[in-house]
Amino acid sequence: MLMIAFPAAVFATNCYVVAPGPGEECVIVDPGIGVEAQLAEVLAEHRLRPAAVLLTHGHVDHVYSVTPVCGGDTAAYIHEDDRYRLVDPVAGLDRGLVAMMEQEFGTRATWREPERVVTITDHETLTLAGLELSVLHAPGHTEGSVMFTLPQAPDDMPGAPAVAVTATCLSGDVLFAGSIGRSDLAGGDPRAMERSLRDVVLPLPDDMLVLPGHGPSTTIGRERTGNPYLQGLGA
Repeated sequence: MLMIAFPAAVFATNCYVVAPGPGEECVIVDPGIGVEAQLAEVLAEHRLRPAAVLLTHGHVDHVYSVTPVCGGDTAAYIHEDDRYRLVDPVAGLDRGLVAMMEQEFGTRATWREPERVVTITDHETLTLAGLELSVLHAPGHTEGSVMFTLPQAPDDMPGAPAVAVTATCLSGDVLFAGSIGRSDLAGGDPRAMERSLRDVVLPLPDDMLVLPGHGPSTTIGRERTGNPYLQGLGA
């Protein structure tokens, strides 16, 4: 499995490109702010053709480029509880932040919904681009936050932990290396986050690679023993 990751220009949101191998169809996960040029380079270098765009949740730093990346043919997949966030995630941003974005990119910050949106639900299996991805609903950061798991690990991924891994979890802003996503923003819920960590994250196998929405990769085993937010929750 081919896995390419790079951070967005704003908020360093990790954008992932996943494919069975070079020259194949691929899925793009969380195309954030200012990723279009680099994403186009990645697709051209590896001769990849987008089959779908997957969104771990609806915050603007994870979805800002979804419409141009999708174009008119490729569907965006988002959990049904976060579907409303695609109406206009820019509208709720601080005006100072919007001004900063506009200055950096030289264009006005605008929003248009993707033409094709597919809503997904907990434990749904998505077969896309020759990949089988499972949807794990893990609310707490937002109502519709999800993690996507795959039953295999990347063949070779720079920055991945130097331990044997057999499966992959794209964790969005649910789980980070040594931390978790905030639950004090609009749509966040600390109790829901605790339940998600206990009931969704902790049952995952230790040898699962975790690719988070921000920051470096990790493993479930490493987080089980070292992440303070997972201590005392039980399995």
